[in-house]
Amino acid sequence: MFVGEAGLGFGGGPRGGRVLRVSGGKTEVVAEGFAQPLNGLVVHEDRIYVSEGGAGRITSIDLDGQNPTPIVEGMPGPGNYHTNTAVVGPDGRLYFTQGAMTNMGIVGLDAYEMGWLRRLPHAHDVPGLDMVLTGVNVTTNNPLPEIAEETVATGAFSPFGTATGPGQVVPAGTPPTAAVMRCNPDGSELELVAWGVRNGYGIGFLPDGRLIVIDQGADDRGSRPIGNAPDLVWEIQPDRWYGWPDFVGGIPVTDPQFKPERGPALTFLLANHDSLPAPEKALYRFEPHAAAVKFAVVPESIGKHAGKLLVALFGDEAPMTAPAGSPKVGRSLALLDPATWTRQTLVMGAPLSRPIDVAFKPGDEAAYVLDFGHFEMSVQGVVATAGTGKVYRWGGWARA
Repeated sequence: MFVGEAGLGFGGGPRGGRVLRVSGGKTEVVAEGFAQPLNGLVVHEDRIYVSEGGAGRITSIDLDGQNPTPIVEGMPGPGNYHTNTAVVGPDGRLYFTQGAMTNMGIVGLDAYEMGWLRRLPHAHDVPGLDMVLTGVNVTTNNPLPEIAEETVATGAFSPFGTATGPGQVVPAGTPPTAAVMRCNPDGSELELVAWGVRNGYGIGFLPDGRLIVIDQGADDRGSRPIGNAPDLVWEIQPDRWYGWPDFVGGIPVTDPQFKPERGPALTFLLANHDSLPAPEKALYRFEPHAAAVKFAVVPESIGKHAGKLLVALFGDEAPMTAPAGSPKVGRSLALLDPATWTRQTLVMGAPLSRPIDVAFKPGDEAAYVLDFGHFEMSVQGVVATAGTGKVYRWGGWARA
């Protein structure tokens, strides 16, 4: 078993991503020094492809950790989200997602004040389609000493402190943020598959060849907060628009259900909806802030659940992503049936702290669950305990 350590250093843990091998009851370091967060890995044809989120890079290494070779470089960052795990498609190409740099399209103070980033300026978003802006700007206090003004106005798809105007055109960029990308295993022929997926942290293919992405919903924070935005399950098809930053699962952000507690009701950032592909509708909606993350398709050898999606739900990060006192959600495992897109919750709470990934071993009916460990948010920032990450082998999961 190969396991990737994020290397974020929460709770005093070591910084820098590592790849571990677990075999025969022993754990050894295969390779280290990857840019944190290491967001995942995939093994393909005797190479391990490591997603170095903090560097906007995918690096391949031998199974023994030798011959590191960057195959994708120069992806957007740093920002709220990163370059995520790759998977191998039926066509033999690598598919991966690139997260958004912001919560909802405008660089704000949220990641600077109390989040995991604590950095300004950070990169702004880059659209994957040509955009015409409405000219919405948000005025905030200015913490940057290099800018003289006490307050600044910031617009969509723009650096912090840069205002935009009605009708301003922002051309599609390469590479974009909030995107699904693909390339050959050597990194050649990198191209956009689809745009408007805010942070597609979970990605995989169904047995029938459909590409599925689990997209983490936006939060009630920052310069453009949104309320009650669910995590979404998408079927990704080329050249489609998945709605971010103006639609959630095909529903406009102006709908009253998305009114935030931490700001005014939303207005559109984009003025050219009519010239864009119609925003896609989601296959399934998880509850807001459940943080649905990675998933595995149940093998055909495992009885009645064959072909279903076993999904890890990392859980909320209140009070950063939602107002204090919001109910705790996630921290569980769920089964999704792609025939009906209905859900069954399998386990919630102990012994799990923060499940983040699941996998199956050929010839073994057990589910393997990767738990990030103790991790919570406070008004001061991250509260975590080093050394609490675990891998569970769950033999009786199909009977749960």
